[in-house]
Amino acid sequence: MTRCLLTEPIHPEGVARLEAAGLVVERLAAPDRALLAEALPRAEAVITRIFGLTAGEIALAGGLRVIGKHGVGFDMIDVAAAARRGIPVIFTPGANARSVAEAALAFLFALARELLPADRALRDGDAAYKGRARPRELAGLTLAVLGYGATGRTLAGLAAGLGLTVKVWARPGRAAAIAADGHAPAGDLEALLAEADAVSLHLPLTDETRGLISAERLARMKPDAFLINTSRGGLVDEAALAAALTAGRLGGAGLDDLTPAMAAPGSPLLRAPNCLVSPHTAASTDGALRAMSLACVEQVLAVLAGRRPSHLVVPAVWPEGAEGPRPVG
Repeated sequence: MTRCLLTEPIHPEGVARLEAAGLVVERLAAPDRALLAEALPRAEAVITRIFGLTAGEIALAGGLRVIGKHGVGFDMIDVAAAARRGIPVIFTPGANARSVAEAALAFLFALARELLPADRALRDGDAAYKGRARPRELAGLTLAVLGYGATGRTLAGLAAGLGLTVKVWARPGRAAAIAADGHAPAGDLEALLAEADAVSLHLPLTDETRGLISAERLARMKPDAFLINTSRGGLVDEAALAAALTAGRLGGAGLDDLTPAMAAPGSPLLRAPNCLVSPHTAASTDGALRAMSLACVEQVLAVLAGRRPSHLVVPAVWPEGAEGPRPVG
């Protein structure tokens, strides 16, 4: 029987759909790479969330036919190694867009309304805080949205509905869609960073975007501006961000993903003032987990049944009209 390996748990409805289709579902007992290496030779399909697959691990799976990425970011999978084998890697764009956009907006509300220092002041008996507090309304602020995929687009719509002025920096070819949605396309990232009251990142982590928000670009931002990152920690020079927050050169940050060094207890970023963090839970609402699992499972089943899936990371692996996948690269 066809065996699907889950490197991490997925929503029960996704598991039920796999089993209803006749697949044997194997789960790793723990997120351990030795256990993964032992299980891979048995797998024809793998579904992964954050754990991912290296080139060496893909090589261990001689019968592997499809890799399903539960979510949008696929930087934890060696996509090139899979493509060389003709193994389709699928992902689930849009399935978690509302959940992540709402999390970005929650960070922005919390920072603008000074919820963290207000909470701390009351708990500490700081009666004078009310006289120092300077929370801001969101209406009238300028929000820079970097990236206009499903999540960036959803956030832009939510923010505009609250009265923010939304300006979007995105890849070439998106300007017409941005304008049609009623937002302002921005061609100059440096100028946009200098103008924005808040910057929200909605970009994949690639060689081109790694470290995009550098020390120099952080220095261009207003000293009371907010940086929101619900994408990947590697988009930001985190050491420079910690330094800017500590020195009072930035108003605050809301971060849903940190690189391992900065996620460690006692790191400079975790010690920085006015920095709200969450352990990559922006997409962890029940609705998003259900939608991602089903979108991923349906595409995995499509590949196993010989049908081209709807969202290929490397479309050339399975060209339109082709009967099946082919090696690329």
